[in-house]
Amino acid sequence: MVIVAVLLLPGLGLLLFTMTCLEDRLFRDPGPPRHARRGHLRLLPGGRGHHSRPRPEPAEAHASGRDAA
Repeated sequence: MVIVAVLLLPGLGLLLFTMTCLEDRLFRDPGPPRHARRGHLRLLPGGRGHHSRPRPEPAEAHASGRDAA
């Protein structure tokens, strides 16, 4: 019986090590989602480092000079 126990020890040690690694992988905190990378999408102009042309002024700003009445 002692011989069988000694022969089973390496297998049980390997099983314990494997299960510990598997549990650590399953229950660790998830990393940030892949789509949350910085600078991945630029949907709107004028983002970081983007030099867009100046916006046109609103029509009300020029309306006082265009009155025909």
